[in-house]
Amino acid sequence: MAEITAALVKELREKTGVGMMDCKKALGETSGDLEAAVDWLRAKGLSKAAKKADRAAAEGLVGVAVSGNKGAIIEFNSETDFVARNEGFQKAAAQFASTALAAKGDHDKLLSAPGAGGTVSDQITQLISTIGENMTLRRSSYVEVSEGVVAPYVHSQVADGLGRIGVLVALESKGKTDVLMDVAKKVAMHVAATGPLALADSEVPAEAVARERAVYEEQVKEDPKMVGKPENVLKGVVEGRLRKFFEEVVLTKQKFVMAPDQTVEAWVKAAEKDAGAPIKIAAFRYFRLGEGVEKPKDDFAAEVAGMTGKS
Repeated sequence: MAEITAALVKELREKTGVGMMDCKKALGETSGDLEAAVDWLRAKGLSKAAKKADRAAAEGLVGVAVSGNKGAIIEFNSETDFVARNEGFQKAAAQFASTALAAKGDHDKLLSAPGAGGTVSDQITQLISTIGENMTLRRSSYVEVSEGVVAPYVHSQVADGLGRIGVLVALESKGKTDVLMDVAKKVAMHVAATGPLALADSEVPAEAVARERAVYEEQVKEDPKMVGKPENVLKGVVEGRLRKFFEEVVLTKQKFVMAPDQTVEAWVKAAEKDAGAPIKIAAFRYFRLGEGVEKPKDDFAAEVAGMTGKS
């Protein structure tokens, strides 16, 4: 009998979309055999949810919830935008965002959090069975400041706190709350418009930096004007382009959309006068619906898009 580990339970849950407790029971009944556990769940009437689990869920909603100086953000996916407009789906997304506040960024804790219809995972399984589409609470995150404000912003809002793009901005400051909230909301709107990768240079993913560096190095090699130039000159050109890249993807270095002659950092600095205290952008979170989700080639929507020539 295979050991029924947390990892095995998680794998079965991801494979079938069925709640954690049911997955654990299924593995116990089948001596830890993963495929047999799938069949056991199907035999127990959960096959509808299990059959949906391999479908791409790239639509849905991003939800935000804020309480005082704390904020949470979630992405709850469905297969179609039609389901995302379903009242039950929207109610669940809002509930999950509120529950994420207590989970403080721990996604597994969020999925196992109790609610009116069982755990969050159980509730998702029930929705799958009721509505008939695959659904995934794909990701969640959390921000908090000891002193200051957290402001949410939702773009393409379909209901309070729910839309296709969600942003949280956390400011640390002892300044006037109303001024801080105004500053945070405007920065959040900027984030929604530009989608920065990080708050500081050091937080830009290493793979993104490596990819850009490789592109710039290749560009320099292919540039006729660079032929015969010393190695240190070539390196200088690459480093200059990397600095420009950081200016484009690092929030504090970006040109502020509401005042393009200033960086975000400079604009926030100028706001300190009205706030009456220093202001620090402590954190931000940016979720764009479906970002990074790859639909399988046999996905119906992708197939139709291919047939019509639309993307």
